[in-house]
Amino acid sequence: MTEKHQTQTIELEPQPQPVAPEEKRSLLKIGLVGNYADTDETRFLLTPEGCGLLTSSNISIIMEEGAATDISFPDSAYEEFGVKIGSREQALKADVVLSYQPLKVEDICQMKKGATLFTMMGDAMFEASVIKKLLEMGITAGCFDNMYSHNDEPIFANVIDEIDGRGAIIYAQEFLSYVGGGKGVLLAGVAGVNPCEILIIGDGNVCYSAAKAGIAAGAYVTLMNNDISALQTAKQVCGDTLNTIAIHPRVLFNKVKTADVILINKCTRPFEFPKKLSVALKDSVYVLNFDETHPSISVPRTVAMGITNILVNFFDEILLKGGVANSIATTPGIQAGIVTYHGKLVDKLIGSYLSMPSVDISVMLSAPN
Repeated sequence: MTEKHQTQTIELEPQPQPVAPEEKRSLLKIGLVGNYADTDETRFLLTPEGCGLLTSSNISIIMEEGAATDISFPDSAYEEFGVKIGSREQALKADVVLSYQPLKVEDICQMKKGATLFTMMGDAMFEASVIKKLLEMGITAGCFDNMYSHNDEPIFANVIDEIDGRGAIIYAQEFLSYVGGGKGVLLAGVAGVNPCEILIIGDGNVCYSAAKAGIAAGAYVTLMNNDISALQTAKQVCGDTLNTIAIHPRVLFNKVKTADVILINKCTRPFEFPKKLSVALKDSVYVLNFDETHPSISVPRTVAMGITNILVNFFDEILLKGGVANSIATTPGIQAGIVTYHGKLVDKLIGSYLSMPSVDISVMLSAPN
């Protein structure tokens, strides 16, 4: 009798397989690029800790390799907070590109069509080739220093102005010291010795910040302007220790003649420092024009920390409003800083300077789709 062997197939229950955790989809992709090597610019927009606050809100950030060198942070410091390090080209491909300096044409060409660029105002924004390329690429470009907060304060510009004003006093003290090649004097007076005289001509937060820093350093500070109401405001901001004087030719001549430090900014009404007054200047006087020099470039990490605090709130609000487009559409303060929007020039000043047609962004936003 032949025994038949039957083969049985035993089916095993499927075993659970390890499943890779699903990566959270980023709500916003930001590209962070550094300054151009052929310029003196050192200022930067975000610190590693600030990037960490953004990445924890599900924003992905890719930073150009070595972009934060000017503020003495290595790439590894950013990587610890979830930032990806890549090439400049990779960072420029993000949905939103952040750059302290306005981008050049060759970099704008690397951006995605219809992307967003946020930067600070600079000379490049007044170049026709740059504006035309932004329009051609459909880039929405905005300048932070022209934007306003919810309480109508130019919050980005105020931070830079304050650092510039305080930095100017540091520059002046170094110049007057022996180390800086000066006569070796201190801004402050001591018993039996008069303090140095600081003359500030102009108006605005940068002048107020310089005045307060000069007073804190112990100097004798005078602010001159051609608008009395502005001088009253300066007195309220800086305190009674500040001397305020209206600009008159003879008074200006006398103050210039005795000043150890002269800081110049735009006045409330048009004013140009008379060239003939140069003969009255002391040989050792320190002169700084805020239109030509930005002392904040010597303390770029402080700039980055100050701007970061604002940008964290800025992007939190963007997420809250459902993206960049919605945030622009519903926030007049952001609209004030937009230069190009969906292929149209919306900055009247730049349009006038370049003789290019511009449109009102509020009209574009209110028009039906």
